[in-house]
Amino acid sequence: MKKKVQIEIGSYVVVTTSYRGVFGGKLVSRENDEVTLAEARVCFYWSQETRGFVGLAVTGPKLGSRVSPASSIMTIPNVTAIIVCTDTAQKQWEAELWS
Repeated sequence: MKKKVQIEIGSYVVVTTSYRGVFGGKLVSRENDEVTLAEARVCFYWSQETRGFVGLAVTGPKLGSRVSPASSIMTIPNVTAIIVCTDTAQKQWEAELWS
């Protein structure tokens, strides 16, 4: 039996949803398929150079992407994936690119 890996509260993560939403922020809580993020942003569009939603967690949004300003707290339903971000990716999310 495989052991389930827990993502630490406070980690900066990328979250995807069944309705195709992609969010970035600090994990506050997780219950079933719902998460709450602090300093939460929405990535409306990512450039080809970003290389998909996994790229948003590895390198962060690249030039040509569109990222919203941060909301202090956001609860997100219907979560399909949670990916821990690198420090580099977090900085890119926090830059709030909109080009």
